[in-house]
Parts: sequence; C-alpha cells; structure tokens
Amino acid sequence: MIILGIDPGLNTTGYGIIDSDGRQVQLITFGAITTRRTEELAERLKIIFEKIQTLLSTYQPDILAIEDIFYHENVRTAIVMGQARGVCMLAAKLADVPIFEYAPKEIKMSLTGNGGASKQQIQAMVQRLLNLPKPPRPLDASDALAVAICHHNRSRFHNH
Repeated sequence: MIILGIDPGLNTTGYGIIDSDGRQVQLITFGAITTRRTEELAERLKIIFEKIQTLLSTYQPDILAIEDIFYHENVRTAIVMGQARGVCMLAAKLADVPIFEYAPKEIKMSLTGNGGASKQQIQAMVQRLLNLPKPPRPLDASDALAVAICHHNRSRFHNH
C-alpha cells in the first residue's frame, strides 16, 4: 500500500511517500512544496494543488493521510492552514484517493508514544523507522512522513 502523507501549510507543505506491506514501511520519496509570501493567496493555493496532483499521478498512492488542523491562537493562521489542507484534500478526492485525517497529538503518540513529542523527536523517530542515514529535512517533510507512518501504524490495527 502506497501512502502519501501531507503536512499542510501555505508557506511550506511537506509531503512524504512510503510503501507499507502491512508490517514494515519503506521510503519512496519526500520533500516540500514552497510558495512565496509575495504571491496572492489564490496563486499559492493553486501551486500547492497542482504539485499534489502531480504527486498523485506520479506515485499513484492508495491513501492520502493528512494532518488535521490543531488549535491555533492565531485564527488567521488556522484559516490559511485550512485552505492549504483543503486543496490537498480536493486533489486527492478528484483522483479518487481515500483520505484519512490525523490529529497532531495522535501522530506524535503513534510514532513516539508521547503526544507532546517535539518536532526534533518526531524527526529522529522517522529517521530511525525508515533507516535513513540522516534526518529528513525540512521538518515539514519529516512531519509528512510521520503522518504516513501514523496511517501505516493505524491501518495495521484498523484494516484501512
């Protein structure tokens, strides 16, 4: 099962693609989609949407696993993050790829056993679980791989 994990954001949307045989995971690729703050919102969302579409058509994932929006004190940040998340989900829906959403705390718990784990702890665990020679960068890509691994872990017990 090929899983595309997404850590949505307007400035940087991380992605990570893994292959799961039900017991083990193997890295396919990871990276980040970046947009410029100087571009208008609609253009930035279009860039994210088109790059996600390209990932979907290139790697043909069976599942899109995406980080849910966490509580954020800055309402504007939460709204913009929601918009980036929405275009990722739309791209998956248009490609008939099932979507699974995971809360940040659930992702952290799934990888480290600690719902309050730091980004660096998550990054180190992703490196270990995927047997990578160095930590995946940027952190957004590492977080996206964590979302994909979280789905792998959950699907082992819930038949996704």
